[in-house]
Amino acid sequence: MEILQIVGIGMIATVLSVILRQERPEFALQVSVVTGIIIFLFVITKLTYVVQVLNNLAERVDIDFIYFSTILKVIGIAYIAEFGAQISRDAGEGAIAAKIELAGKILILVLSMPILIALLDLIIKIMP
Repeated sequence: MEILQIVGIGMIATVLSVILRQERPEFALQVSVVTGIIIFLFVITKLTYVVQVLNNLAERVDIDFIYFSTILKVIGIAYIAEFGAQISRDAGEGAIAAKIELAGKILILVLSMPILIALLDLIIKIMP
């Protein structure tokens, strides 16, 4: 099972990071970043499967591709912002992590504006 491999890698990296933090703190952060990248590479194939399934579903329901791509971008921004914020927190920079999360939320809001405008236009057309 892949989750066992991922948890194993995470546990080994955690132990390494704790040991290195005492002797060489700069290497502890590097272990954390590399571990995050390795775990991301493990799950990227699963994400491509999810995107394919959602794409097929969007085609069957006849959803405009602009909305579908916007949703995928929003999900991508959320994951990337969370990853960056967690790395900043691992480095002891909670303030920078908060700024990364805020930037992600603002970018998501900006990307969602066309969908919000289309929804409001639809509501206005429905109303008498």
